[in-house]
Amino acid sequence: MLASRALSQIGKRAISTSICMREHAGVAKVEEFTIGGYFDRRDIPLPEKEYVKNLSAEQKTLKEKEKASWSALSIDEKVGLYHIKFNKTFAEMNRRSNEWKTIIGGACFFVGIAGLMILWQKTYVLGPVPHTLSDEWVAMQTKRMLDMRVNPIEGISSKWDYEKNEWKK
Repeated sequence: MLASRALSQIGKRAISTSICMREHAGVAKVEEFTIGGYFDRRDIPLPEKEYVKNLSAEQKTLKEKEKASWSALSIDEKVGLYHIKFNKTFAEMNRRSNEWKTIIGGACFFVGIAGLMILWQKTYVLGPVPHTLSDEWVAMQTKRMLDMRVNPIEGISSKWDYEKNEWKK
């Protein structure tokens, strides 16, 4: 009983699947999604798919010549057969690209733009440097902190010799 129920479910599913396949006036296009795409990689020398799917008339004649003796083929025909199966040769895959120049140029461009924005921000947005950051003001503030004996145990006042009126060595 269980077996007959399982077989009836499988039959129903097969019928419904075949009906879906017959949709659109009897034409259903099924793509092969189980096989991966074509990629030129040195670590995988034989990809799962050929580079050229739809052959032209010239490529079809080359494929027919391929079935005969390879000694009868010219070098150009052998290269053409190779490029039907593969996009690049190992030498083309190993060739260095100039992409690094683009990346370094783009990075330099953005660093330059960031530098200009910082310079613009310092001059126009923030305004002039405040007078409290001048050397004279910092010296006066330090002297005032020493006179007040600010943080005499660990701070700036602990490093000042009050008898000699100079920094401790």
